[in-house]
Amino acid sequence: MKPIKTKTVTVDGLTVRYAESEPRDTHALLLSPWPESVYAFEPTWTDLAADTHLVAVDLPGFGQSQGRPDVLVPRAAGAFVHRILDALGLDKVHVVGPDIGTSASLFAAALRPDRFHSVVIGSGGASADLELGEPLAGWVKDPDLTWYEQNADAVMAATLDNIFPATPLPDHVREDYLTSYGGRRFAESMRYVRAYPEELRALEQLLPSIPTAVRIIAPERDQVVPPAHAEFLAARLPHSSLAVVDAGHFIWEEAPKTYASLVLEWWDLNRAHPER
Repeated sequence: MKPIKTKTVTVDGLTVRYAESEPRDTHALLLSPWPESVYAFEPTWTDLAADTHLVAVDLPGFGQSQGRPDVLVPRAAGAFVHRILDALGLDKVHVVGPDIGTSASLFAAALRPDRFHSVVIGSGGASADLELGEPLAGWVKDPDLTWYEQNADAVMAATLDNIFPATPLPDHVREDYLTSYGGRRFAESMRYVRAYPEELRALEQLLPSIPTAVRIIAPERDQVVPPAHAEFLAARLPHSSLAVVDAGHFIWEEAPKTYASLVLEWWDLNRAHPER
């Protein structure tokens, strides 16, 4: 049985896809990574949902949520996180934002830190001055998106095969990822990372003022976003903890037990310190 069952909600005129677990007193908002979807959290779902109400969300333009150019940049995505919380009636939550969720989560925390018990991030671009690995660096810098518009299926198939060579994705998960970024969807979603040069410089100025407790999970073998990005964040976020793990970029699917344990540990630590 699939642990994740999806539904939709309208937020700011956009249809947003999400999934949630059984009700609990504590809530967590999980932002899906790219180029994946809410199903990226399926391997960790049961562990994370044991004592916490989970709400996994495809941000606008990602997964199978409707997109719009004005919200497909990190700052706007961070502001949109608060609209999602409002639409779902969630007041204060833990946030888990891997990959593109890293910048969105931090912009959201900078805007309204009172709404977050804690934040868990990692595997996401953090500094405009640090190198990115491939294929992400090419996706950010390529001057012409025509090829991506015409070859989204090939790009996605190659990406997923490279990420999960030893542990193939379940059929329903792989199909969801491929469907989510078919046609022009992949090229449109690239707007987010192509805004990194400007957006990450703006984020850097905000990092020292974010009071939220932030755990940064840095996969040691991440060839897409080198661990230097995680170190950059750890040096600037005043209430942060850096965990370096022997894993590749998509640690939440490659090493789900390790990832879940790091998240749960952080939630437990910060349930004891809700004032942060």
